Amino acid sequence: MLHSSPLITTLAVALGLALALGFLAERIKLPALVGYLLAGILISPSTPGFIADIEIARQLAEIGIMLLMFGVGLHLSLEELLSVRKIALPGAVLQIVITTSLSTGIAIVWGWELGSAMVFGLTLSVASTVVLLKALETHSILDSVNGRIAVGWIVVEDITMVLVLVFLPPLAGWLDGDGANTQSLELGWTLGITLTKVTVFAALMLIVGRRFFPWLLWQVADTGSRELFTLCVVAAAVSIAYGATTLFGVSFALGAFFAGMVLRESELSHRAAAESLPLRDAFAVLFFVSVGVLFDPVILIEQPLELLTVVTIIIIGKPLAAATLILTFRYPLNTALTISAGLAQIGEFSFILAGLGVSLGLLTVEGQSLVLAGAITSIALNPLVFKAIEPLQRWLRSRSVLARVLEKSSDPLAELPMSTEQKYLSKQVVLVGYGQIGRRIGKILTEQRIPYVVAEQNRELVETLRKQGIPAVSGDASDPTVLIQAHIARAKVLIITVPGAFSTRQMIKTARTLNPTIKTVIHGYSKEETILLEQEGAGKIFLGENELATNMALHVLEQLGKKSKH
Repeated sequence: MLHSSPLITTLAVALGLALALGFLAERIKLPALVGYLLAGILISPSTPGFIADIEIARQLAEIGIMLLMFGVGLHLSLEELLSVRKIALPGAVLQIVITTSLSTGIAIVWGWELGSAMVFGLTLSVASTVVLLKALETHSILDSVNGRIAVGWIVVEDITMVLVLVFLPPLAGWLDGDGANTQSLELGWTLGITLTKVTVFAALMLIVGRRFFPWLLWQVADTGSRELFTLCVVAAAVSIAYGATTLFGVSFALGAFFAGMVLRESELSHRAAAESLPLRDAFAVLFFVSVGVLFDPVILIEQPLELLTVVTIIIIGKPLAAATLILTFRYPLNTALTISAGLAQIGEFSFILAGLGVSLGLLTVEGQSLVLAGAITSIALNPLVFKAIEPLQRWLRSRSVLARVLEKSSDPLAELPMSTEQKYLSKQVVLVGYGQIGRRIGKILTEQRIPYVVAEQNRELVETLRKQGIPAVSGDASDPTVLIQAHIARAKVLIITVPGAFSTRQMIKTARTLNPTIKTVIHGYSKEETILLEQEGAGKIFLGENELATNMALHVLEQLGKKSKH
C-alpha cells in the first residue's frame, strides 16, 4: 500500500525523518544536516526497514539544486560575477588540475588503471554547490566579497564539470586503452558543438532573457495575486533550467543560475527571492537525504584506509591547494580560509560523474562507493571546518612572522602610494568595504568633499578605485596592518560596512588602540550581532530594518506635519 504512491511516500518519510533527526542533531550541538544525511542512510537499500524510491529522491534533490542556484542568481549580478573573474576563473581551474593530479596519482599507487584514476580524481576536485551556498548563507557572508568569490569559484567548477561530462563519453575508449584514431576527430566535433550550445544559451539569457523575464514578472505582479507571482518565479526557474538542459546540454543547476541572474534585473527580485525561499529550503533538505540514500555503510569496514585517504584529500589537500592559490593572487588570509573551508567537501557533480564513470566502465562500483562515503563524511564535517576559521585565523595572526608571509605583505595594493595627498592621511574617514552600501557612502562623502580612504578585500576593485583617484588599500581590515596603511591613527571616523561580529571587533580594537578618540559607525547585519556589539560599546550601529522603519516613520510624520522627537 505504501509503495503504491512512491512520490508521496518518499516525501513523507524523508521529510519526517529528516525533521526528527535534524532536531536531535541540533539538540546535541551537531549540524542539522548530519541528521538529514542519517535520515537518508536509514531509508537506503543498505539498511533494513523502509526503502525509499532512489530515482524519485534523486529528482527531488535535483529540484532543490535548481531552486538553490536560482536563488543565488537572484542575489548575484553579472557585474559582481565579472568583478571576481581574475581570481575565480584561474583559481578554480588550477585547483581542479592540482586536486585531480594528486588524487589520480594516489589511485594509480593503489593499482588502478589510468582512466579509473582520472575519473576518481575529477570527482574529488569539485565541491557541492548546495553545501557551499548553505554555509555562506548560514554565516551571512553570501553577499560579502568572500561570498562573491566563492560563488564565482563554484560556478567555474560547475561549468568545467559540465564540459567534462560532455567530453568523457567520447574519451572513454582512449582512457581505457581502446581508443581509435577517430577519437580525436570525434572529440573536436563534440567540443565545437558543446561550446556553441553554451555560448548560444548564455547569449540568449543575457540579451533576450534580461529583458523578457523581468517584464513578465512585472505583468504577473500587476495582477495582485501572490499565488501567481510565486508560480511565475518557480516556473521560470524550473522551465529555464529544463530548457537549458534539453536544448543546449547545460546542467539544470547552471540553467537555473542564469534564470536567477536575468530575473535579478527586475525591481521585484527581492520579493522573488523571498517567495521561493521556503521551497528552496525544503528541497535542499531532500538533497542531503538523497545523498544518504546512495551511501553503502559496508565501505567503512572493507576499505577504511582508502576512505581516510579520500577524506584527507577532500578536507585538507583540496582546501590547502585553494588557499595557496588565493594567497598567491595576494588576497587576504581571511579570504583564503573562508573559500578553502567552503570547498572542503564534494557533492552533486561528484555523484553524477562517478555514476557516468561506472556506466562507461571507467570506474568500479567500489570506487563509486568511496566517492559517496567521502562526500557524506566531508559534508557532515564541513560546518565544523567553517567553525575552525576564526580560531585558526587568530592563531595565525598571533604568529606575526607567519601571518606576514601568508598575507603577502609585499602586495603594492596593500599600501597607499607615496604620492597620496596629505588630506587623505589626516582627519580623513576610513571606509571599510566598498560594496553596495560602501559605494553609496563614498558617493555622499565625495559630494560633500570629505576625504576618505577605502579598505577593501577585492583587489580588482581597489585597482579600479585608484584609477578613479580614490585612495584605497587592499586587504582584510581585521588585520591591523591594513588599517595602519589606511592611516587609522590620524583618522576622524571609521565606517565599517562589512559583515562579521568577530572581524568588526578586531577592527574597532585596532582603531581605538591607535586612535582612542576615533568615532566608529557600523552596519549591523543581524539583531544578535548588533546587541553583542552594543554591549561592548562598539559605537553607532545601524541595523537595516531599524533604519528603514525609522525613515519611513519620519517621512509619514513629515507628511502629517508632525514633529519628530528623534
